[in-house]
Amino acid sequence: MALSEWLSNNWIEIFGAVTGIIYVFLEIRQNLWLWPVGIITSGVYIWVFFTARIYADGSLQGYYLVISILGWYWWVKGAGQRAQGGGQSTKLKVTGLQLRTGIVLAGVYVMLHSTTWFVLSRFTDSPVPGWDSFITVLSIIATWMLARKIYEHWYLWIVVNAVSIVLFLSRALYPTVILYIVYCIMSFAGLRVWKRSIRK
Repeated sequence: MALSEWLSNNWIEIFGAVTGIIYVFLEIRQNLWLWPVGIITSGVYIWVFFTARIYADGSLQGYYLVISILGWYWWVKGAGQRAQGGGQSTKLKVTGLQLRTGIVLAGVYVMLHSTTWFVLSRFTDSPVPGWDSFITVLSIIATWMLARKIYEHWYLWIVVNAVSIVLFLSRALYPTVILYIVYCIMSFAGLRVWKRSIRK
């Protein structure tokens, strides 16, 4: 297959990969524009993943659309607490994961993973229901943590990205494999940059 033909057949996936890289770059820098770029990326990957029959990840993109709107709101609104003297709301800052929140998120993970795996294995023709549900549910939790600027979400992204590389390689989604390799590398960079934010 000629390169021009391959590009023509996969231009939507390539476009999604490019916007996805821009999204993570903005995420590392805690730039508010990550949310509208994330909305565009999610719209593209709804089509890509459903075409490849990776249903849970395809459905996950719908969740990303919703959480991107919420994250956008939370980042603009701030922490929702008035600064001293009755001024504007305080800026939403990077924080560490609290024990109580971690326990709740772990419970949510177990419940959602079990449900998603059951649905995919019983009611779809997904060839990888276990891995698809693992990536999907961990991504749901990581994105919520990002929207709340919880530092440890980067650890979850490192795991998600590493597993995704193997999964998407098995489904011949090569532009997406490249995207997730870049994601994985950038996740380590994000971990370092956000850690400095906590220290400040």
